[in-house]
Amino acid sequence: MRVISGIYKRRRFDVPHTFKARPTTDFAKENLFNVLTNYLDFEEGITALDLFAGTGSISIELVSRGCNRVVSVEKDPQHYAFICKVMREVNTNRCFPLRGDVFRYMERCGEQFDFIFADPPYALQELSTIPDKVFAHGLLKPDGLFVLEHGKDLSFDAHPCFVEHRHYGSVNFSFFKAAEQAAEPPTL
Repeated sequence: MRVISGIYKRRRFDVPHTFKARPTTDFAKENLFNVLTNYLDFEEGITALDLFAGTGSISIELVSRGCNRVVSVEKDPQHYAFICKVMREVNTNRCFPLRGDVFRYMERCGEQFDFIFADPPYALQELSTIPDKVFAHGLLKPDGLFVLEHGKDLSFDAHPCFVEHRHYGSVNFSFFKAAEQAAEPPTL
């Protein structure tokens, strides 16, 4: 796992081969963050939520780019321990790994975030419900952005909060904003 940009640029972390997680590829991650710079300025006190954090690849990238606070939710104990280890290695106090079920976390979370990223297992039955749950539980700030990574078989184009879709190889990202802002994608 490699950090692409920011204060930890080029840092590498060896992900154990026993992990079941499928980290977002460097190619897809780099392109995702290139698009995100049109939506967010990570050095402006941004708070982020990384759901199904896996190896923590997106979390460490967010911290590296200047995110003020990142909450990483991961259920698997080995993956959670790996995220904690990475954050200790870079000696940051900006990332808060939580071990737990993402759906329970969303129900109980009393906080709103500027940016939410979710990379659930592509075979997860509830994957298509995640955008609705993010908005139903009020997790996103009014000007915030939610990005869902998913397989090619799903389309969210008809969702009222959908903004755009990007794909890089087999990796697909759907972007969402609050319904009143979804109609106004940023000029690129």
